[in-house]
Amino acid sequence: MTYSIIGCDTETGEIGIGVQSRWFHAGQDVAWIEPGVGAVCTQAFVEPSYGPGGLELLRDGRAPADALAELTAADAGRDVRQVAIADLAGRFAQHTGARCVAAAGHVAGQSCCAQGNMLASDRCWGAMVAAFESSRGPLADRLLAALDAAEREGGDARGRQAARLLVRPTQPTGAPWSDRIVDLGVVDHPQPLAELRRLLVLHRAYDRLSRALDHAGAGDLDAAADEIDAAAALAPDDDQVAFWRSSILAGVGRPGDAVAAFHQAVRAHPGWPDYLRSCVEAGLLPAEALGLAQAPPA
Repeated sequence: MTYSIIGCDTETGEIGIGVQSRWFHAGQDVAWIEPGVGAVCTQAFVEPSYGPGGLELLRDGRAPADALAELTAADAGRDVRQVAIADLAGRFAQHTGARCVAAAGHVAGQSCCAQGNMLASDRCWGAMVAAFESSRGPLADRLLAALDAAEREGGDARGRQAARLLVRPTQPTGAPWSDRIVDLGVVDHPQPLAELRRLLVLHRAYDRLSRALDHAGAGDLDAAADEIDAAAALAPDDDQVAFWRSSILAGVGRPGDAVAAFHQAVRAHPGWPDYLRSCVEAGLLPAEALGLAQAPPA
């Protein structure tokens, strides 16, 4: 009921999974990654326990092929399962059960493996590997390019509904929240890949917004202005980005841009002036920021 790809980026030290399916919220059970261990995709008539079970076996030192053999041997439903396991040494193991609904199959490349079932064409999994290996840029974009390639070959024979994009570092940082490089899901949408791409852009915009606020909190307003301008370029219509951009730009001597950004935010959501006053009262913004609400729009 799904097509998916596990991909590695040896330059950045990242490992990721991309998934699309005509099944509500499919990605939550399909995609499993643990930094320092590896990745698992479990699909078709999905058995979610293959995810944590496969990672546990990798953690215990099993090679992907051995882990997969152990899992399928213990599963009476293995003929309707499709599973892929990857470790951090770049080894892949894949299983497509004999009773998986056609088109169903899998293939591994140099730095990725792709698998699919209930698909419109047996070209889908090969197209995913080819697209991933020929694309450049961040790992998340390469995974999306692979999913797009499968969709061009017909994708899920039943249509489309859900998608997920998951990227982790191959080695843990020691702070689990920092290991969530990308973790985006579309649970129900007529065009899940387009929605996933939109969310990825917004994710990047909010990463820049967070860095801007960190710089501002540390007193480096010039760096904050650079980051917030980058966030606005990625998400020009986002009123929250516009609100914080107004307060940061007001502090770096760009009053015209600051007022314009503030009024952009208010046009989208009339509650921003009240929030501005609350931020001033809480000491998050200086009293001078209240001038943003009093200045006429440009």
